[in-house]
Amino acid sequence: MKINVDKIKQHSLTGRITLDLVHKAFKTVKRNRGCAGVDRVSIDTYMKNLDENLHNLMKTLKDRSYKTQPLRRTYIRKERKGNKMRPLGIPIIRCRIAQEVVRKLVEPNFEKRFHENSFGFRPGRGCADAVRKVLEYLKGGYCYILDADIEGFFDNIPHELIMKSVAARIADGNILGLIQKFLKSGVMEEGKRIPTTKGTPQGGVISPLLSNIVLDHLDWYLESKGYRFVRYADDFVVLCKTHSQAKKALADIKWLLEEEMELTLSKEKTHITHMSKGFDFLGFRIFGPNRVTIRDKSMEKFKETIKEITKRKHNLDKEVIKRLNAVTRGFVNYFNQPFSSVNTIFYRSDKWIRSRIRQMKKKRRWKTDNMRLLKKHIRNLGVISCWDLCRASQLC
Repeated sequence: MKINVDKIKQHSLTGRITLDLVHKAFKTVKRNRGCAGVDRVSIDTYMKNLDENLHNLMKTLKDRSYKTQPLRRTYIRKERKGNKMRPLGIPIIRCRIAQEVVRKLVEPNFEKRFHENSFGFRPGRGCADAVRKVLEYLKGGYCYILDADIEGFFDNIPHELIMKSVAARIADGNILGLIQKFLKSGVMEEGKRIPTTKGTPQGGVISPLLSNIVLDHLDWYLESKGYRFVRYADDFVVLCKTHSQAKKALADIKWLLEEEMELTLSKEKTHITHMSKGFDFLGFRIFGPNRVTIRDKSMEKFKETIKEITKRKHNLDKEVIKRLNAVTRGFVNYFNQPFSSVNTIFYRSDKWIRSRIRQMKKKRRWKTDNMRLLKKHIRNLGVISCWDLCRASQLC
């Protein structure tokens, strides 16, 4: 694939690795938490000798003696009701900090060049901004949607493509070598170390940036063809005014991915539709510029999480209420947007959650318990409601 190379590259990024930068990287990793890697060293354990650990890490990052550890392979279910699993690669704490240091050094050189319609894992941008851009195009008459999905994107990005894309703007050999080490670290699965010959693992700190760097080629290719699109990481839609234009966009994207990037589109998940039939994007269900709601799978995921917290065999204590409130707050903050219609959904969700709490409190399911544990009593327990949060934001 032909990659545009900057005439003036960054040569001296290694010199910017300071103890202060490493400390900032550690604070970011600590804030994101996460579980331990293959060495079973947690954040708390790493902090017991923090200053020495960070100083030694800085030294190895600068003098090219840094060595990676394999990632710990773990799987999460893609869908609550299904057998498909998503593989994650969990780096050790030390590697997470190293990746965050490199990310902080490299990202500014690419951020200013990324396309404005790319919204994933970028500072000051989020899912709501991406959906607003989609609605803007729908209002402009772009009513045919190509909903595209790249098959196993993170696991299949060619390492050569990643390194060429980074090297187009970064000439610091040490930094390039560190990125190469991150990609080639391998994974531990069932006690065996499996080499990684392609892909950047989901779970790696630097993976979102590398994915944006690679898919930036797709963004500017679509721009050169005159297409309207919105991308959030590997989730993107192309919006067209006619069905034939959408078919042409599909053919163009398929050619670029297969012939130039060694990637493929998912036949099952890639399709063309009209906005009146509705399409899913970033957890929302969109039927037009003025009709946006929550997609069914997002509701299922929310309810499954609530069910896990409110099992009848558990006691309704402060810790349960704290966890329940955290899930409810995250759900409302994400979907309660000026462009979304969620009032009825929030009202029904509150009613359902109160039912779960009554069952948990009484260890049974019985209609008369609605009168024995009133809504005001549940509120007095400290349980927050979707409707109250929505009303507090003045969007209901």
